Amino acid sequence: MAEHFDLVVVGAGSGNLLFGHADLSDWRVAIVERDRFGGTCLNRGCIPSKMLVHTADVADTVREAERFGVHARLDGVDWPAVHDRIWNRLDPLPGSASHYRQGRGIAVYHEDARFVGDKTLEVGGETITGERFVLAAGARTIIPDLPGLADVDYETSDTIMRRPTAPAHLVILGGGFVAAELGHVYSALGTEVTICARGDRLLPREDTDVAYAFTNKAREWATVELDTIAERVERTGDGVRLTLARHGERVTVDGDCLLVAIGRTPNGDVLDVARTGVKTDHGRVLVDDTFCTSEPGIWAFGDLTSRYQLKHCANQEGRIVAHNLRHPEDLQHASTVPVPHAVFSNPQIAAIGPTEAELRDAGRPYVATQRRYSGVAYGWALEDTSSFLKVLGDPETRCLIGAHLIGPQASMLIQPLVQAMYLGNTVEEVAHNVVYIHPALTEVVENACIDLAKLFP
Repeated sequence: MAEHFDLVVVGAGSGNLLFGHADLSDWRVAIVERDRFGGTCLNRGCIPSKMLVHTADVADTVREAERFGVHARLDGVDWPAVHDRIWNRLDPLPGSASHYRQGRGIAVYHEDARFVGDKTLEVGGETITGERFVLAAGARTIIPDLPGLADVDYETSDTIMRRPTAPAHLVILGGGFVAAELGHVYSALGTEVTICARGDRLLPREDTDVAYAFTNKAREWATVELDTIAERVERTGDGVRLTLARHGERVTVDGDCLLVAIGRTPNGDVLDVARTGVKTDHGRVLVDDTFCTSEPGIWAFGDLTSRYQLKHCANQEGRIVAHNLRHPEDLQHASTVPVPHAVFSNPQIAAIGPTEAELRDAGRPYVATQRRYSGVAYGWALEDTSSFLKVLGDPETRCLIGAHLIGPQASMLIQPLVQAMYLGNTVEEVAHNVVYIHPALTEVVENACIDLAKLFP
């Protein structure tokens, strides 16, 4: 006979956080996780990658010290020490989280799971049912149907950070977030890096000015092959060879390690959610703005549902789902304000809202201005000549529509603008009703908003 629960949570990444947001003490609860507690973020994503990024930034600081009159030398990188510092800290956490939940009466299943009927889940060799389900099973790396790929050893973002040693020459297939961040990491720590991308710029979803600026800066630490289509991969002695097509010509890139980084796809198909009546779109579970699926009593959130696939997005969604589980008579709804994001590369990028190109394509009225770091005192301290902030405003509401930033501390500088958009502040309020510390880098935000306010009718 199947075990029955009041609530079954599938996925112990952000899904595990539900138990911190909602009082479920009077429910019989199960959580299903086929891998490690903590999900992508803890085990193969945000956290280990940023620990690596900071290490790379430290190396770059030493390398660039001469610009500031400081005599320093980078003697090398102890990769085993870098590896152990990260994983000795992170690897104990998933097991601790699993034991913690079990110790509080939650049934934990560490098996693959698939729906086999209406609110009926097959977990390993067992069958469980639930009055309610929350699906938070995340996403996985996309592996292209590329001739020869199955015959070579290659890495993905799931595996490469576990390497105890660095490759001599890393070839990256893809030009998005993963390529930008891990390309920076390995280049700064001594690896030759080649990035191979389909488009005419890296990070093509960013604002056009930002993406081109980033591509130009990336050429300082990597070889960048643009406008290419991967045709095949093959072994070459101790390494791999990637053959690319560019405008009818063949380009080959040799390296000793290939990183496949062309994106991630939601795991809805892995769960067979259609068998319980849940609608999907290419594996992405469809939800309304309360995160309820097409099947009453089944909720979903995080990378399984979101086109953003960002941990801070999942955190916010999880708080809403936790409330709605306990208060179905008083449902909370997702915010309509865009989700911010950052790329932790060299240089950093951060953004919120539509790009200029998207606004033009939509025919939406807007005004825009840019402010360079070099126009404020802290920019002088950084000897920065290329970083900038672009802000976009609505001439009717006089509020921010979006912001796009490239340069040091971008992930922090964007936050005042994110808060302004979520709180509904006008550009004038951001520009004039706030005291900005002098001479902090946030004066870039202040000056950009002052300039933008002058453009309103």
